[in-house]
Amino acid sequence: MIGSPFDLDQPLVYQRWRDAKLACRPAHASELVVNVADPRALTDQELQALLQRCASTNMGVYRSALRDESKDIPLQIARQLGLQRLDGNWLADEDGVSQIEVADQSERAAFIPYTNRAIKWHTDGYYHPQSRHIRAMVLHCVRAAAAGGENALMDHEMAYIALREANPDWVRALMAPDAMTIPERLDDDGVARAEQSGPVFSVDPVDGALHMRYTARTRSVLWKDDASTRAAAAFLQRLLDSSGSHVLRLRLEPGMGLVCNNVLHDRAGFVDDVRQPRLLYRARYLDRVRQPGAPQLAVDAPTGRQMEPSG
Repeated sequence: MIGSPFDLDQPLVYQRWRDAKLACRPAHASELVVNVADPRALTDQELQALLQRCASTNMGVYRSALRDESKDIPLQIARQLGLQRLDGNWLADEDGVSQIEVADQSERAAFIPYTNRAIKWHTDGYYHPQSRHIRAMVLHCVRAAAAGGENALMDHEMAYIALREANPDWVRALMAPDAMTIPERLDDDGVARAEQSGPVFSVDPVDGALHMRYTARTRSVLWKDDASTRAAAAFLQRLLDSSGSHVLRLRLEPGMGLVCNNVLHDRAGFVDDVRQPRLLYRARYLDRVRQPGAPQLAVDAPTGRQMEPSG
């Protein structure tokens, strides 16, 4: 039986996987883009092109001329990608899709995604328990900002490679079950979300895929107090702050969308056009994007609404 490339005791399996991974890494975000006629009804060629990008780099970008403001767009493209288990949150709409826009007067304004401020590097749902890992998401642009709002992206598997090449003990430290703790969040009624500890890197026991749970925030995050964990966290921060080829940058324009297996990402601050303020739709899933050639499921699982906004 072939071992896992994420098993530190399987160096040859890792090396073969690493070499294949590095051979197909994109040099620029433009290599992620697939032009599509209608994201709600992809042709087989368009679908396979997106699936192939997600299989090799954990992300792809679709670009269309469609300017419809319907939230059915991210939901329909997600279904075609094999994403079934939608993970809503208490600030999302009833359909489980979040409208990411500046919210000056509502409770959403207390959370950074609903402001025009920059968002530091993170993976979505880093405050979730293992049973609710956000494994994929669709981010669809309806209206872009007047200026700014670009995203930086990094395949979390590339972060794993960088850490393992630098020091395998750092990977071991970040796979510890108490590597990173998110303290409880309180509201007027008491504990709104319990404290959550967990690893940064974990391997799904069913499909063997690597999951990353991370935030570059310095507040509301506690790292395990040992030398290897502190060194690993510092290395990750330097890696993400660098401008190497592993970091891809793009600005989503109207009709474009990011589909990914919850890769590392950030967001630059932005300035809105008051007549046409920035609006993106975000749908998050407990599934990963299906593999190229895999059959598409015909029946949707029920929508599950949960309790926490994006970080």
